[in-house]
Amino acid sequence: MTRLFGAASLLWTAPALAGDGAAHGDPVAPVVLWLAVILVAAKLGGDLATRLAQPAVLGELLVGVVLGNLSLAGFDGLEPLKHDASVDMLARLGVLILLFEVGLESTVSQMLRVGWSSLLVATLGVAAPFALGWGVAAWLLPASGAYVHAFLGATLTATSVGITARVLKDLDRSQTPEARVILGAAVIDDVMGLVILAVVTGSIAAADRGSALSVAAVGLTLGKAVLFLCGSLALGVWLSPKLFSWVSHLKARGVLLATGLAFCFLLSWVANAIELAPIVGAFAAGLILEDVHYREFVSRGEHGLEELVRPISSFLVPVFFVVMGMRTDLASFARPGVLALASGLTLAAFLGKQACALGVLGQGVDRLSVGLGMVPRGEVGLIFASIGLSLTVQGQPVVTPATFSAVVVMVMVTTIVTPPSLKWALFRKKSR
Repeated sequence: MTRLFGAASLLWTAPALAGDGAAHGDPVAPVVLWLAVILVAAKLGGDLATRLAQPAVLGELLVGVVLGNLSLAGFDGLEPLKHDASVDMLARLGVLILLFEVGLESTVSQMLRVGWSSLLVATLGVAAPFALGWGVAAWLLPASGAYVHAFLGATLTATSVGITARVLKDLDRSQTPEARVILGAAVIDDVMGLVILAVVTGSIAAADRGSALSVAAVGLTLGKAVLFLCGSLALGVWLSPKLFSWVSHLKARGVLLATGLAFCFLLSWVANAIELAPIVGAFAAGLILEDVHYREFVSRGEHGLEELVRPISSFLVPVFFVVMGMRTDLASFARPGVLALASGLTLAAFLGKQACALGVLGQGVDRLSVGLGMVPRGEVGLIFASIGLSLTVQGQPVVTPATFSAVVVMVMVTTIVTPPSLKWALFRKKSR
């Protein structure tokens, strides 16, 4: 037994004893310290935001902004955390889990039932912000090029269905006609936004390899995105019931969670393999998996997949938001044009979603409430922006730290204004 513990101890400490400068401790030590700081800060920030009747995600993002800019007050101790490779990888996993979780909250059948009104609202809610965002970027960043302008336009297309759904639930308005249109449109909006993101990032990746932007290249990327989404949904709806029926015979613990996560990660890998963002695959995996597919697990007393994923999400997703907040450079707002860009993007984000209210069909639906309900970008807009940080065109980043900071301001403002404005619009209608 002593030898066994001695061997285990040797294996644990071996990585720390290898390599230059690694003899002073286990390499996992700084990572777990960073995680402790992130998780405590995230929960404190989320609690404060909740007490102020704001989404918890806003508190996590703001506390990250504070931690990431402590150097302005003379404290540089957290600077290594911003770009720690291990923490960055956990944040990336958090994004996949978040999109998987968002997909689990919707189903393919729900998307097919939302009707023409939601489809028109979603279409206008993607097209108008994209055009306005491109226009603002072209006006304020004329030297950045079409790729940067297109990407900034793409970041404005998203709608945070989670934030709007939470507001509607808190106001006890989840079953109103406005709520059905908003939530249906938000789901379609996310799919359209992901397709646009796939087209834009694919075009940027091609440009980085030296290829010219052409209609054929854009069409190819668009075709791959649509084919992947439609193909994975069609194949998954047919395959996943058979897969879960087979794995339900396995006696090991945690089979349902392991199968669901494996499905999510496999589709994320496939999406990346065909040069789409991995989050497209994670979202598609969540859409495919429905309660009926794993009812054999639930019928024998196990939790559903959404409940099983929630603890993992509670751990990894705050890492993403805090790290993204930390990468927001407040000092960049002192540079000429950054504050103007933040203001322009915020205005474009707000006005663009108001245009989608024109797509509401029929009588008795308050168009102002629909437009306001589509405003928050929340986590989805931040995910889009974070992808831009990793994209380059001929060695130049598509999204600079200053531009990223401007996008974060847009995300925070649209997230803050939605709960009170939507509450006012809904109760204004009721008081008539």
